[in-house]
Amino acid sequence: MNIACLTCAKAFQHAGADAAGFAILFLLAVIVPVITTVGILIFRIARREKEHFDPQYSDSFDS
Repeated sequence: MNIACLTCAKAFQHAGADAAGFAILFLLAVIVPVITTVGILIFRIARREKEHFDPQYSDSFDS
């Protein structure tokens, strides 16, 4: 059904030609760098932990 899309399109004509598209673009412009930064930080933390790992704290899988 295209009823919702037509309704939204008519409602956003007053705010601009493509206000919903600009809102989605803005949210992506905010969310993507945040997720990228978190991913880089996780990678750096894991790499540093691996470099400075003390083997005496390793779990043995022998029960």
